[in-house]
Amino acid sequence: MPLPFIPETITVHLGPPGSDAQNVTVSFPDYIKNVASSEIYPTWPENAIRANIYAQISFALNRIYTEWYRSQGYDYDITNSTAYDQYFVQGRDIFDNISQIVDEIFNNYLVRQGSVEPLFAQYCSGTTVTCEGLSQWGTVELAEQGLTPYEILTHYYGNNIDIVRDAPIAPNLGTYPGTPLRLGVNGEAVRTVQLRLNRISTNYPAIPKIAVINGYFDQDTENAVRTFQQIFGLTVDGIVGEATWYRIAYLFAAIKGLSELSSEGLSLAEVTAAYPEELSEGMQGLGVRTVQYFLAVIGNFYEEVPIVAIDGFFGPETKSAVIAVQKLFGLPATGVVDEPTWDQINSTYLTILNALPPEWDNAVILFPGRFLVEGMQGDDVRQLQEMLAALSTVYPEIPRITPDGIFGPQTQEAVLAAQQVFGLSQTGAVGTPTWEEIASQYMTVVNGSRVADGQYPGQPLVAGGQGGGAA
Repeated sequence: MPLPFIPETITVHLGPPGSDAQNVTVSFPDYIKNVASSEIYPTWPENAIRANIYAQISFALNRIYTEWYRSQGYDYDITNSTAYDQYFVQGRDIFDNISQIVDEIFNNYLVRQGSVEPLFAQYCSGTTVTCEGLSQWGTVELAEQGLTPYEILTHYYGNNIDIVRDAPIAPNLGTYPGTPLRLGVNGEAVRTVQLRLNRISTNYPAIPKIAVINGYFDQDTENAVRTFQQIFGLTVDGIVGEATWYRIAYLFAAIKGLSELSSEGLSLAEVTAAYPEELSEGMQGLGVRTVQYFLAVIGNFYEEVPIVAIDGFFGPETKSAVIAVQKLFGLPATGVVDEPTWDQINSTYLTILNALPPEWDNAVILFPGRFLVEGMQGDDVRQLQEMLAALSTVYPEIPRITPDGIFGPQTQEAVLAAQQVFGLSQTGAVGTPTWEEIASQYMTVVNGSRVADGQYPGQPLVAGGQGGGAA
């Protein structure tokens, strides 16, 4: 889930939610100018005007960030009904002083300290209508007493608010990743689904908890998705398509009260990516080992990139390889694996993998590019099973399995055993480090059993017949 941004445009429904009214799309600053000119007076003290505009910006951004209306199936971001939203009058004149203030602060918004979502800055006139939030007419009195815009806002919303300044501007494209999420997919969108489903399950305990929130769509995630779909009348297929995505988004926002003044809040940990962790010289661990694996493959196809050892330690050789990739693809040559560098390394690896001919031979079988978990099936699962079956002839701790291309409980048991034998984290799932280790050990076993021309085959040779008998 991305951090909040200022949308280039906002789509306004000119009527109450669900009504047969026109939608208009305008730039976000023009929308705020219209709302401010429709709801407050240009003759008010400037500090009162600024306080109101901060509230109006945050209110609109909350609607957009939580996708309050779009998650309910509507094709707009906000309405102009004052019973639900802010007053917008299509085609109205804009006051000059309000326009100037909006141009100055339209990319600033309010947050509750410790939360990242724009504050649902509820407000009302304070005369004909009163509410828990800001009183528009009350801001005038406070401004006349000499209070600053921030002091006026804390008077109504509490002292634990901050103003986020100079927020980035981006297209308002919606959060649905564009393609369905299903078993075997990994990425930040999957992690978002996992986090949301686990929170929803607190209120709907029939939805099973997802044990590990790691961005990998495993069997636990599919089970939770299926139960969610069953409870809320969606097609029960265990796949997060657009309808399921936005239904999850709506329930998550509603349960956490993200569109309420008393919101539970959305923490930074809930929206920042599970990966990448910035990797630099001197670090070690699975993240480093994964990067080294990808760099080693890339180095076989790009002579500019030196091939590195896969040892999980970010030493000078790994830094040199990272710098080579950064120079090759026009990134800042820092030697640090930041998010753009990770994305480039990962995408380059996948491009190489997809371009390889089926008959390509190498010392190690390459990671297939997707995380393998129980419930999946395919040629890559069969390849994994074949490697495990071969290893079981050498390592009795690994149970023997029959390759069938289906990642079932027996395959998971074999993976767990292999991870224990080779000193890996015992997850039962196969990511890059587990695949690399299993493939490397497999090739050692296979190469060790091959007989070269003229080499003693391991059994007595008898003239005129098959091997057998005493030497």
